[in-house]
Amino acid sequence: MTPARRATGSGGRLGRVARAGLAGVTGAGVSALAQFLLVVIVTRTFSAEQAGTFFTAVALALMVAGIAKLDAGNGLIFFVARAKTYDYRGISGYVRAAVTPGALLSTAAGVVLYPLLGPLALALPLMVVADILLAATRGFGSMRTTVLLDGMLLPVAQLVLVAVVAAAALPYPQEALAGAWAAPYLVVAALAALSLRRRVPRTPYLPGTARDLWRHTAPRSAASAIQALFQRLDIVIVALLAGPAQAAIYTAATRFKVVGQLASQGLAQAAQPRLVRALAEGDLPRARELYQVTTMWLVLLTWPVWLGYALLAPWLLRIFGTGYDEALPVALVLAGTMMVATACGMVDVVLISAGHTSASLANLVAAVAVTVLLDLALIPAHGALGAAMGWSGGVLVKNLLPLWQIHQRYGLRPFGRHSLTALRFRSWATA
Repeated sequence: MTPARRATGSGGRLGRVARAGLAGVTGAGVSALAQFLLVVIVTRTFSAEQAGTFFTAVALALMVAGIAKLDAGNGLIFFVARAKTYDYRGISGYVRAAVTPGALLSTAAGVVLYPLLGPLALALPLMVVADILLAATRGFGSMRTTVLLDGMLLPVAQLVLVAVVAAAALPYPQEALAGAWAAPYLVVAALAALSLRRRVPRTPYLPGTARDLWRHTAPRSAASAIQALFQRLDIVIVALLAGPAQAAIYTAATRFKVVGQLASQGLAQAAQPRLVRALAEGDLPRARELYQVTTMWLVLLTWPVWLGYALLAPWLLRIFGTGYDEALPVALVLAGTMMVATACGMVDVVLISAGHTSASLANLVAAVAVTVLLDLALIPAHGALGAAMGWSGGVLVKNLLPLWQIHQRYGLRPFGRHSLTALRFRSWATA
C-alpha cells in the first residue's frame, strides 16, 4: 500500500470514528443538560431531604440495573463486531443468549426491591433489556439508535415528566417522581428492540453460542457489577452516613461529572468495535492511533468544562437553591480529578478490547475498595466533601492502573504523534 493510500485509509477510518464519536458526544451533551436541569428542578421544588431521598433511590436503581445487565451489552459488541467477517452468521442467537439472563435477574431484583423502590423497581427489567439491545446495535457500527434513544429521548422524557410532577404539587411526590423517571424506559426498550430487529439477520442458532458469549463476558459481568457500585455507591453511602440532605448536596455538586462520563462514553461507544477488530488482528499501530486520537478529543472536549466549572462553581451551585453553595470544595475536587481521568483516555476500553477482562475486573475491585475505605473514613466527619475525596481516590486508581498495564503490555500511551492528528477533526469528520 502506498503512503498516499495508507493515509487515505487512516483518514477514512478516523473520519468514521469522528462522525460516530461526534454523534455520541452530541447525545451525551443533550443527556447531560437534561439530567442537570432535572436535578435543578428537584432541588428547587422539594426540600433537601425529599430531593436526597429521590436521588438515593435513583442511584440505587441504576446500581442494581448495572449489576443485573451482567455486561452482556459489551459482550455482544465484541461478538457482533467480529462476526462482520462472516456476514453476522448466528448473531440472533448471541442476542438471545445475552438478553435472557439479565432480564430474569433484573425481574427478580425488581420483585425483591419493590417495597423500597416502588415504580423504580418495575423499571429494572426495562433498563437492563434496553441497555443490552442498544449495545447490540452499536456492534453493527451504528451510533444512531443509541444517540436518539438513550442520549436524547430518554433523558428529555424524564426531564419533562419530572417537571410535570414538580409543577403539579402532588401530596405524595416521591412515588410520582419515581414513576415519572421510570416510565420512559418502556418506550426506549420497545424502540431499541424494533431497531435491532431490522439489523439482525435471521440465521440458525449455532451450537455453543451461549457458552462462547458468557465465557468471554463472565469476567466482565463481575467487573460491570463493581463498576455499577463504583458509579452510584457514593450517593447511597452519603445518605446512610450523613443523611439525605447531604446526599442531595453531593448529587448537585457532582452533577457536572456526568458531562465527562457521557463524553467519554460517547467516544468509547464509537471507537470500541474498531479497537476490538484492530487488537484482534494484531494491528497495534491502528489501535495506538485510535487511542491517542480519542484521548486528545476527550481533553479538548472536557477540559474547558472542568476549568470553567472550577472557576464558576461559587455561582453555578446557587442554581440548585439555598444551601447548595457549601459544596464548593466538592466541585473543586471533582474538576481536578476529572481532568486527570480524561487525560488517561479510554484506558479500560482498550484493556477490554484487547481481551484482558480479568485485569479490568481486578482494577475495578481495587478502585471500589479504595473508594469505600475512604468514604467510611471521611464521610462521617466531612459529609459530601468526604464522599468526593473517596470518589476521587477510586477514580485515580481506576484510570492509572490500566494506563500502566496497557503501556506495559502494548507500549500504548495516551499522547503521542497521533495526538496532533486529532486537531484535524474537521477534515476527518467530512472524510
